Amino acid sequence: MKFQKITMIDACRLTENAIPEIQKLSIEPLKLYWSYPSSEEEVIERIGDSDCILVSFQTQLTPKIIAAAPNLKYIGMCCSLFSEESSSVNIPASRERGIVVKGVKDYGDEGVVEFIFSQLINLGKGYGKYQWKEEPCELGGKSIGIIGMGTLGKMVAAAARSFGMKVYYYSKTRKADEEARGSEFLPLKDLMAASDVVTLHLPRYTVLVNEEEFACKKKSSVFINTSFGPLFDKDAFVKFMNADKTSFAFFDADGVGVYYKEFAEMENIVLYDKSAGFTRESKERLSQKAIENMIAFLKEGK
Repeated sequence: MKFQKITMIDACRLTENAIPEIQKLSIEPLKLYWSYPSSEEEVIERIGDSDCILVSFQTQLTPKIIAAAPNLKYIGMCCSLFSEESSSVNIPASRERGIVVKGVKDYGDEGVVEFIFSQLINLGKGYGKYQWKEEPCELGGKSIGIIGMGTLGKMVAAAARSFGMKVYYYSKTRKADEEARGSEFLPLKDLMAASDVVTLHLPRYTVLVNEEEFACKKKSSVFINTSFGPLFDKDAFVKFMNADKTSFAFFDADGVGVYYKEFAEMENIVLYDKSAGFTRESKERLSQKAIENMIAFLKEGK
């Protein structure tokens, strides 16, 4: 079984090798767009009579768009689908139309873990522009607070333990497997007060760190965000960073988002214009999992 017509409606960050494999799943030639649409009308035009589309997190699929796609049966998100609330695709509108929506999990996690600890090592040793303490320091014996203990959070915890760090975590559910490995659950304010490093690993729009939490944050600490935001109160964060010049923050392109220009003016914030999780290997994992999702739908209808 095949789709009648597959359209990639924006630059989905798939590998070149994935394109001919996807073509095998479509009766008609693939329709490929490598730019991002600027309006709902442009998205609707691109979808046309397709029964399958591929889309990145950059393009919002609203109820209006979904209603205007009469043939659509399958939406392949070439990105993570953490929850309906954080999704760039309107899931309720898709469900009402009987359209199946599938996301891809755990394809960029390895790169994010490498980014986090490369930044901490550089800061501790003073290899870059900044040095964390008066003298070069090691990660061993320091504490890391992980907000969001999903798959990526657990990978960060494992890496932290390998450096001899104490792991605290906050999550909506307790993680018995992590606690068996030595991770300690703390309420959010207590985690902020106890952690030398705080790193966020949450679904988009999950704002948990507000003024009260930043007021508790440990001095001379490090704040890291590589998750799509906003996940924290920007004004409270800026207030804390201005008040404590011995604290540092690191953001990749995904984590800083629309705050890049403002944060770039602050001396104790380090910004990168690349996504920590976007590597050659992550593109390969993303492509393979997106194709597997499509094949599973064709075989099982779900």
